[in-house]
Amino acid sequence: MSTDLDEIVITDTETDTDIDTPWNVLVFDDPVNLMSFVTLVFKRIFGYNQAQSEKLMLEVHNSGKSVVWTGAKEKAEFYVQQLQSYQLNASMQKS
Repeated sequence: MSTDLDEIVITDTETDTDIDTPWNVLVFDDPVNLMSFVTLVFKRIFGYNQAQSEKLMLEVHNSGKSVVWTGAKEKAEFYVQQLQSYQLNASMQKS
């Protein structure tokens, strides 16, 4: 005697959301670098115009830190390395 049984297949649909999570690049205030230098670095690394670079620099200066860029993890790591090569205090964190 044969009976047809329906099979139930359960698949794990959990995804790794860390891959898609945006990352923030942060720059922290320091007593060493001139404000004009920080502005110049933002222009060079991110391609920001003078006004945007000055706005971010003033946020760093007045608030102690600023999120200067948000995006993919690998690009954030690259930007942090670039900022640190200019002796800026920079790090990254999940957005």
